[in-house]
Amino acid sequence: MKQIDQLIINSPYIEPKEHWFYEREVREFVRKSGRRRAGFIVANPKAKNFDDPGNFVELPLVNTIRAQVKAWKTEGRPGLTGITKKLLTHWEDASQRDFPFFFCQLEAIETLIFLTEAPAAYKTGINIPSDGGDFIRWCSKMATGSGKTVIMSMIIAWNILNKATNRQDTRFSKNILIVAPGLTVRSRLAVLLPKDDGNYYDFFNIVPPALREKLRQGTLKIINWHKLSWESDEKIQKKKGVDKRGALSDAAYVRQVLGNEFAKAKNILVINDEAHHAWRTAAESKVKKKTAAEVDNTIWVGGLDRIHQKIGILRCHDLSATPFAPTGKKSNEQGLFKWIVSDFGLNDAIESGLVKTPRVVVRDDGRRGGDYRSRLYHIYMDRDVKPDLNQKQENIPLPDLVKNAYDLLALDWQSTKKDWVQEGINIPPVMITVANNTYTASRVYNHFMQGDCEIKELGNKDKLLQIDSKTLGALENENGKLTGSKKELAEQLRAKIDSVGKEGQPGEQVQNVISVAMLSEGWDARNVTQIMGLRAFSSQLLCEQVVGRGLRRVSYDFNRETGMLEAEYVNIFGVPFSFLPHEGGTSRPRPARPITMIEPVEAKLAHQISFPNVLRVDTVFNTQLVLDFAAIAPLEIDPADNITEASLAGVIEFKANNAAALSDIDLKTLDDKYRIQSIIFRVASKIAQAEKTGWKGDHFAFIAQLIKITEQFIQSDKIIIKSNLFSKDPLRRRILLMLNMTRIVQHFRVAIRNQNIKELTPVFDKERPIRSTGNMPTWYTTKPNDSHKKCHINFTVFDSTWEANNADILDKHAKVKSFVKNDHLGFVIKYNYRGVVKNYYPDYIVELVNGDKLVLEVKGQDSDENRIKRDFLNLWVRAVNEHEGFGKWYWAVVFNSSEIHDVLENYPQFPERAYLPVEENV
Repeated sequence: MKQIDQLIINSPYIEPKEHWFYEREVREFVRKSGRRRAGFIVANPKAKNFDDPGNFVELPLVNTIRAQVKAWKTEGRPGLTGITKKLLTHWEDASQRDFPFFFCQLEAIETLIFLTEAPAAYKTGINIPSDGGDFIRWCSKMATGSGKTVIMSMIIAWNILNKATNRQDTRFSKNILIVAPGLTVRSRLAVLLPKDDGNYYDFFNIVPPALREKLRQGTLKIINWHKLSWESDEKIQKKKGVDKRGALSDAAYVRQVLGNEFAKAKNILVINDEAHHAWRTAAESKVKKKTAAEVDNTIWVGGLDRIHQKIGILRCHDLSATPFAPTGKKSNEQGLFKWIVSDFGLNDAIESGLVKTPRVVVRDDGRRGGDYRSRLYHIYMDRDVKPDLNQKQENIPLPDLVKNAYDLLALDWQSTKKDWVQEGINIPPVMITVANNTYTASRVYNHFMQGDCEIKELGNKDKLLQIDSKTLGALENENGKLTGSKKELAEQLRAKIDSVGKEGQPGEQVQNVISVAMLSEGWDARNVTQIMGLRAFSSQLLCEQVVGRGLRRVSYDFNRETGMLEAEYVNIFGVPFSFLPHEGGTSRPRPARPITMIEPVEAKLAHQISFPNVLRVDTVFNTQLVLDFAAIAPLEIDPADNITEASLAGVIEFKANNAAALSDIDLKTLDDKYRIQSIIFRVASKIAQAEKTGWKGDHFAFIAQLIKITEQFIQSDKIIIKSNLFSKDPLRRRILLMLNMTRIVQHFRVAIRNQNIKELTPVFDKERPIRSTGNMPTWYTTKPNDSHKKCHINFTVFDSTWEANNADILDKHAKVKSFVKNDHLGFVIKYNYRGVVKNYYPDYIVELVNGDKLVLEVKGQDSDENRIKRDFLNLWVRAVNEHEGFGKWYWAVVFNSSEIHDVLENYPQFPERAYLPVEENV
């Protein structure tokens, strides 16, 4: 098979534009345009080599929903509540966080919002199957490492904030139950509690600052699924004890499971993490020779059924990378959940760089296995290995092939560790083993501890962790009965397991993990670089679950040149993970950058800066419009930015052929459509519509004046065509004017506003009209940062060395009392660019020694949009100053760090510059 140099072909922040596709005829993976359709791979049991990647099965429901969500989004997402609009705007604003949310995260939450809030007309033909129970289940299928916990926090915020705002809206609930598959996961999900120190709402800036307090009105409870268990009358009667009070009633059961937090709750929202554990027994199932009628539903779903019967479940959100359940037909057959509404699978995650790239062995210099592959590809199935590993003995050596494999993989681990040490990484890479049973796990443990592995370092007892039923005991069950020293040891083991690869915690230096079943669910660490599989892998589902334990990235460094994440890798022996192309190369995972907590500090309270929280600025025009053409900056139009002629060719065999069905499109044939009076009227009409609220007189008089001055502007020398051919040819000039209508309207509207505004009125946020640096929520970053004595925030975060220099200048200047970088402050100015309302976040707020405040913008280069931002900043400053309730405010823009000195040194004269037209401030 042809080697692929790079599997990452998509940005993680936008919808995938390409995907790898296997061409059976040529036996190669090729890049295909467009996004991969939702679906999954079914293995071909007769496959003998890499050339059969299995059969693709489409998920028609997901693909239908995708198309209808796009149509709904194109039409402006009608039907949304005000809260949901604010949340989506906040989530889609990349400037609100170090890294934007991944496309798959936004798609998942947008799909749930669409299904809940979009008008019925947009959901025609969507029928989400039930799981067989009485409550609604929607499953979001997302690959390991793609951010399911972030989606949970979004679901929680969306529901609680909507319900807290409108208690009568029955589509939402502020009482939320989160069910986890084990104590490891339950502990990890504590970040979903708003009061938790490391909660995701602050860490990922999930909720706009103005709505943060409302989130506290919700009630959340996180439980391990074991909490849902109960005893039937039959089980109670079989017990030897005296207590025969009978099974709990539904009411008593709900109180036992949910406690007082949900005492008066109705129609709660349920979120199932790792939801593939929550399935109902198939009707045709033959479990342990019992009929379906004799087999109860799983404890997980059965418990939710009881809760639904008593207090009601509004909706159940399932999240899983592998939402499969036994079909009941064969012992090893599993079927996908039928209620999946969105899908971002492992192939998509790999191609977008969201996870490490898995690499499996495709060839070696030894003999091949029975299926023509390398014997290291599926070690357990080797004729010499499988019988040996099924022996119930702990103190015998491993099979030769397994020892050979460990030497090779350990050498790869050692090489990785050397690279990490050279790069100054304090934690070691981790190799994990997934064994078939506890006997094999013990043999692997002894192999390392007795020094049989050539890389002796992996036998360090303090850095080797064995996880199986013998070592865990009842640890996964919170109802376990461990006491005394056993309980303490179990807690120490749990702490070590949960913190592998985390600096400063018990599991920091773990470098070798040996497990039986636990690694198939719930546990993972970012620093896993090697995986050994020593068990039967009867399905690709199991392969994905096991490999998933090593797929979480170490770093999310973004390559601005390629627009993609840098590749990281996990090398795999023994896991037959065949349904992906295999990438070559020798790159090592990159280290995680240190995370810094950013927050205001009490010790620097003297440098707190307050600012008005302005939602918009209302304007009122003079009754007589005037225009000083000398004060208007010219507008340049480059014909090269537009297309006026195009040639099309017919397509034969998916390729354009210049000899087939050739056709031309030439805009000059539409001469009659581009009359100058039509252009003038359209420009004037668009400005009149945009500014109608600012005109208090007769509307027709306003339009008449606009038409007159628009005609003067269109025919003036203020519109410059950068081509003699287009500037001298009247028709071509008119075509360019029409094609650049939006730019002309924007430019001319600025000129009119600058010269004709009579009155400016700031409209403040009613809930919080004044904000300050002290209101900034705690957030976290991996970006470079430094402390500055004149800043209320503990550290100033930098996107470049240039920004670091700017902060130093402000911190040291004698005329500066305090300053703050506008990062997570909530200081935003609304502006309108080409008809779209956007958010503008100026770079710095500076308080001068006399109490005046300066909004400072530092730009590397200028653009049309940047000039429009400054126009709205200018209006903001004028409006705030006319209000007279917030002191004196000014603004300035500079284009290099040295100009900051000039602005501050000339301060006594500087305020007069703030009100000059935008172009004169540039």
